[in-house]
Amino acid sequence: MLFLLTGDVQIGKTRWLESLCASLQAAGTCVAGVVAPGQWVPRPEGQPGGKHGFDGAGRFEKLGIDNVLLPQGERIEFARRRDLAAGGKAFAEGAQAKAAKLGWAISDTAIAQVDAHFAMLAKQAGIAPADSGMPALPDSVAQLAPRAMLVIDELGRLELLRGCGLANALAILDAGPTSQFPHAIAVVRETLLDEARRRLEPRWGKATAVGPDDAARNLVLETAKVTGNAR
Repeated sequence: MLFLLTGDVQIGKTRWLESLCASLQAAGTCVAGVVAPGQWVPRPEGQPGGKHGFDGAGRFEKLGIDNVLLPQGERIEFARRRDLAAGGKAFAEGAQAKAAKLGWAISDTAIAQVDAHFAMLAKQAGIAPADSGMPALPDSVAQLAPRAMLVIDELGRLELLRGCGLANALAILDAGPTSQFPHAIAVVRETLLDEARRRLEPRWGKATAVGPDDAARNLVLETAKVTGNAR
């Protein structure tokens, strides 16, 4: 089954996904892919949302985005807020993000690292990588248990509209359900949900759109349990 985790920005999708992954692993389901936690800091005193400002989500400021590769847990600095990346910090914005005019400055090097991780996952699932000219890949990912849950945080404009970005993540999804990845969950912005359905549903069947709530959590856990591995 394909789950599309969607909703407005900054509603806790990644935090929910991290908690879900921990629950899946605790129940015996192997989780492979990537989650993208933000780099958050408290707002300075006196700013709206700061210590002497308003309460609520605005108390924290998002500076960047990391990517955590699963199952091994390697963390990569993936993106910086555009104004900060341009302000002198050593973070080189790549050509892909610049051409797409994304709100985040994303490093081409970081994209390549994460996409190589998905290429190795594709190899273990018997799926050809998106780039047929890619050199032989090292077996640096721990051998996955069968019937793993594929997690992709997230599919964005680079992947769904421009054919770049995490191309190997999309290649795994394009293959449909496999014995290695019978289920997948991908984060997709609401504005791209129709495009994700158009591309992926011919192989997966009707995707299940979910939000970061308890009902969705229980549905994903139960689906993994019925399939195998999970206790």
